[in-house]
Amino acid sequence: MTKEEPIEGTVMFDGAQAIKGYALNKMCYSFNRKECRDAFLSDEEAYMDEYGLNEQQKQAIRDRVVLDLIAAGGNIYYLAKFAGIFGLGVQDVGAQQTGMSVEDFKEKLVQAGT
Repeated sequence: MTKEEPIEGTVMFDGAQAIKGYALNKMCYSFNRKECRDAFLSDEEAYMDEYGLNEQQKQAIRDRVVLDLIAAGGNIYYLAKFAGIFGLGVQDVGAQQTGMSVEDFKEKLVQAGT
């Protein structure tokens, strides 16, 4: 088996990324419980400190940029919990990934479907 070439601009979630993002993903997993979501929303900084996030991860959380969270070791499946807290849907994330506004991204999806 040959190793696949990475897609330009794509962060591969491999063992190194899993280790890098362990605290971030553990925190996002905690959002399965309402009391944890409430605690996070009550004091984001304290909640991030409780899970031991590094500064890169904290800044990505503060900025609400999913791509930065992925670069910081986040797994998209766990990050969906974070995105949901702030009402970020798949189209919001898609817009971030393409560098488009949400409105332009939605229009692109409509055009692609026709």
